[in-house]
Amino acid sequence: MERRSSSRPQRVLVVDDSADIRELWREWLLIWGFSVEEARNGNEALERARQQPPALILMDLWMPGLDGLEAMRQLKADVRTASVPVIALSAQDRSPTSHHAKAAGADAFVGKPCDPDVLLGHIRVAMARMRPA
Repeated sequence: MERRSSSRPQRVLVVDDSADIRELWREWLLIWGFSVEEARNGNEALERARQQPPALILMDLWMPGLDGLEAMRQLKADVRTASVPVIALSAQDRSPTSHHAKAAGADAFVGKPCDPDVLLGHIRVAMARMRPA
């Protein structure tokens, strides 16, 4: 795995109701040179993202309370967070599908469990789209 080349860490918001999954993603992201903030559900994700928009959000789709699909819809409808790339992740292979996640505003959909290199590739693509030309 290749580390990022930027001198200042970009902040990634990791949203998942599983502490183990958040810890795993946090470790990968720290190794890759990102700073990490966490949220346990969609409501926490909205609050944190609106207070200080991150460079990218990793969003689980199945969470109690406000799920990832609705959280993404609200993030994309808010001018403060509409441009933040979101990578949707889900262990569910039925519904919501990649189509549902993208319709809700996801820049990419990745099934869990995922290979760290595959996730990093999606992160790089999503962040590259956000760089000024």
